[in-house]
Order: sequence, then structure tokens, then C-alpha cells
Amino acid sequence: MTVPSPPQRPTGPDVPPPPPETALPAGPVTAPPHATEAGRLLCAGTYLDARYRDRVIDELWVNEQRVAAPSLGFDAARVLAHALRARRIELAWALGIVALWFLGSLVTEGVLALFLVPGLALAVAGWVRGDAPAAPLYRSAPAFLIRWWGRLLLAVLIYKTLGLAFGLEDDGGDGAQTYYGDSYGSSDSAFDVLDLADTAGWAGGTGGPSTATQAWLAIVVFAALALCAAAQRGRFARAVTNELSPQRYPDAASDPAEAQQGPRFQRIMGRIRREQHRKLITYGTTRPFCGAGTPVDTWILAVELRPAGGTRKPQPISNRVVLDRVRPLLAELRTPPQGGRPSRDRLRGLEIDECVFLPAEGLRHRDAGPDGSALAEHIEGSVEEGAERRRHFLRIRVGGWDEELVVTVFVRVHTQGRILMLEVAPHVLQPLRKDFQDVDRTAHRLLTGNLLGKATWAAARVPGSAVRSLVVVGRYVVANWPLLTGGHAADLAEGPALSVRELAAAPQGSLFQEMDASRYLKAVQDRIAHGVRQALADSGHQTDEFVQQIVNVSNGGVLIDSVRDSTFAVGEHATAHSATTTAAAPGGPAQQKGTEGHGS
Repeated sequence: MTVPSPPQRPTGPDVPPPPPETALPAGPVTAPPHATEAGRLLCAGTYLDARYRDRVIDELWVNEQRVAAPSLGFDAARVLAHALRARRIELAWALGIVALWFLGSLVTEGVLALFLVPGLALAVAGWVRGDAPAAPLYRSAPAFLIRWWGRLLLAVLIYKTLGLAFGLEDDGGDGAQTYYGDSYGSSDSAFDVLDLADTAGWAGGTGGPSTATQAWLAIVVFAALALCAAAQRGRFARAVTNELSPQRYPDAASDPAEAQQGPRFQRIMGRIRREQHRKLITYGTTRPFCGAGTPVDTWILAVELRPAGGTRKPQPISNRVVLDRVRPLLAELRTPPQGGRPSRDRLRGLEIDECVFLPAEGLRHRDAGPDGSALAEHIEGSVEEGAERRRHFLRIRVGGWDEELVVTVFVRVHTQGRILMLEVAPHVLQPLRKDFQDVDRTAHRLLTGNLLGKATWAAARVPGSAVRSLVVVGRYVVANWPLLTGGHAADLAEGPALSVRELAAAPQGSLFQEMDASRYLKAVQDRIAHGVRQALADSGHQTDEFVQQIVNVSNGGVLIDSVRDSTFAVGEHATAHSATTTAAAPGGPAQQKGTEGHGS
């Protein structure tokens, strides 16, 4: 198709320059999967959310027997590489913080260890409350009490430590004896158990380090722990602004996460990259469309193949004939508008291909699936068979909003017993979570914040840092225990259990994004219906029934062939019942049997 050139704009010193918008590109710029904005935000999310990172590692790294889910618009291998790197960084900081707590407790003769009590209370309070935005009362009430008990205990310990360090608390002198009930203890040692109980009860008593030296050592270790917390936070910000910046991320060769060596790493990364974008989809029976997103308005239509009438004899119609009629109509959606300004509609980047779904059950290993010519035979052989386990689909994909909003429509046609069956399974992959989308803003705020704000945040993180670090180490051991005991490399192949992209999806997008998804779906579904109708007409079959079903399904209705002797009602709160009148007198109205509906 030849696009006519727009008229030439006059030039000259008195002619103003053209507006900037006339220089827009002719179509949307599409990035390769390894360089998309959605993939960059997913990689950054592994540094931001430890739970998301652990699920990515469990699915793609620990469970080596599972086939990778289709990765629509991103590279799951890079997400895994950054997840492993983020975990190594977090583990290194956790081990350093635990070692610092241990050494600090030794040099302060156990004084620093007392601060673990309020830290543990704060951690328990968070666990009791849970992650729900609105926790129930039976969780929020005890969490509130435990949290404030820990805060008050922490305040008392800090007050006594600072008081002793600056000479505001009397340590009793060298070798002074303090009387506790029936026993004597030297105040040169750390807190006595009774003294800790006295402090926890906010009563009088010495309740602090026995010497100013121990108090100062505790303050120094606290400062070191705060610096560790601030440095760990800054490491996340630098990762987002450096290797994961929009400028550097497209260059996968310079990505430090990709530089990790090791045969297992290289083997798994290679498998993910072979599986995530191929036309063979190895699925688990519970979630065959794993990775495509949320299903939306699935169509399943059955139309009887009736002759159109006239002298023309109907021609046989096959699944391939229908798909070949639909495909060019879908491809026309890429055509730019004739004349006028160039279009940047994402439909211009619409992708059309054919794929075959094969169950993972029966495969000895995930590498045992067909490839090359064997895969082509599977695709072509499954077009006409209409099988239950092996299924052929025409896949149409539109990636909008820098691949954050992905619309995929799977189309399957099957003719059996002079009935044409059309299956249309649209799926929408929602945009990423808000915190993932705001990761650049978060990193910028961390790097440009004032010193007082950074110091306050870091100091508040110190009391619970030991508990959090121990949790990180324990989580690492638990996650790697299957690998230490043999792993899953020898297990039978499995389909994907989850998609790392679906894990990071928001419940819904913005109004603009919902409008775009609806527009993509309506455009694709209209072309599918038009192509099937044309295929029926070209082969000499009736199209009225198919058109009627499409109209009803498109409007969310139900096709009713006849209302004779039927009962129905219309309306959201409608009710209906059948009523029969008695026979009328001669000359009066005839006997009626029908319906009486009341809708509101």
C-alpha cells in the first residue's frame, strides 16, 4: 500500500518553523525483550521486595525441573540474574550485621545484647499484625501493646546508656557492690538479670552499663550498625541509578548480574531464554495460560455449517482455511493512517504467530520437548486435530505502555460434524505494582535526602537489625536446602507454577490503561469475527447464525432462538413466572399461555 506524501511546506525567512510534533516517528519504537521498561522495573523490584525476590528464585532457580512460563515483553533470565545478585548483596550485609552485633556484645560484656530484647519485641509485633492493610482487632491490639512495650524499653535502655556515657548516671565506682535481694554482684559486669527486669519495669535502680567505657563502646557499635543500614540502603539506590538506569539497562553485555559465572547458572539461564519466547508452550494442566495474565470475556461459539442456498455447492472448510482468512485481516491493524500525522498506536506493533500447547506430563526432562522441524510438525499437525491435550492457537499480542500492559488473544478454530467451533481466549497482563513503577523516584529520594533524615532513618533501623539479619540468613538456608540435598535437576519435568511477571502485576491499571486494553481487545475481536464470517461466506455457508451469536456475545447477552412456551424476564432485579388464562367465550380473546415479567 502506497501512502501519499503530504504537501510540501513552504520555506523562507518569513515562514515559521514546523511544530515539534511533526517530527514524531512513524510508529512506536519497540525494544527487544531484554531491554524493555517492564523488564527493567522487574529487575529493580528484586532489590526492593524480598518476598518477590524469593518467589522468583524459588520458581526459576530452585525448581530446576519446571519449564519457564512465557515471558511476554521481558526477559525472565535477567530478572533471575538480578534476583540472585540482590540476594547475595543482602546476605553479605546480613552476615556483617550479625557479626557486628556479636562482637559488640563481647566488647561491651553483654550490654549490647540487652538491646536485642526491644528489637525482638518490635519484630514480633510486626509478625503478629501481619501484612494486611487493615488488620483485624485480634491482631492489631496485641501488636500495638507489644510494639509500644518494645519502644518504651528501648527508650529506657538508650537513656541509661547515654546517661552513663556522659556522666549523668552513677556507676557505683570501681568494685562497688550492689545489693539484690540475698546476693551481691559487682557493678563492673553487664546488666544483672534482676537489673534488666527492673529496667523493663521502668523502676528505679542502676539498670545501665557498669562503666562509662562499656556505654561508649555500645554507642560506637550502634553508630556502626546505623552506618551499615544507611550503606545498605544506598547500595539499592545506586543499583537502580547505575546498572538499572534507563540508559544502561538495554546494554545487557555490561550488566554485572549477567557476569555471574558457574555451570548451573549458565545452564539455567540458557534454558529460560530458550523456553520463554518460543512457539511451544509446555503447560501444567491447572494453569495452561500461565504468564498471559487475567482471562477476559472468553468466547466459545458453535455454528452449524448450513448451505447458503442457491445453485452454488458449499465447499469444505477447514481450520487452516479459517485461520488463513483471519490472519491478513489482523495484520491490517498495523497499517498506518493514510496522510496526516504519523501514528504511534501500539496496534502498529501487533504480533501474530502460531503456537502449540503441549502438557508437561510425560516429559522426562524439560529439555526433551520438540524443537526445530519437530516443533513445526507439531504446530502444523495440531491445526486440524482439535485435540484435548495438544492444542493449536493463533496468538495475537499487543504490548502497550512500554510492555507494562500486555493484551494477548488466543484463537482456536475446530470443525467437527458439520459444526464450526470458535474459541477466543483474551488475556490482559496488568501493569506493574505502584512501588515497582516508582523505584526511580524512591532511589532519587534516597540519594538526595538530607543528612538528618538519613541519620534518623538509619538509627531507627538499628534495634531490629539483628532480628532482620537472622531472618535473612535463615531464609537463605531454607531456600537453598533443596539444593544442598540434591536439588530437582533429576525430577520429571513440570509446567510453570507461576509467572514472575504476574507476581508483580497490580490488581488493575489506570483508566487510560483500561481504555487501551479494551480498545486493543475490541479491534482484535472484531477482525477475528470478520475473518470467520468471510471464510464461511467464501465457502458457501450461511453466516446469519454466526453473526447473531457474535452480536449477542459482544454485547454480553445470551442468544435466544425462540420464546415460544418460554419464561423469561428482563432487568437487573427481574422476576418471571408462567401464567395460563382460561378459555375465553366465543368472540372473545383466545386462550393465552405466556409470560408475565416484572423488571426494576
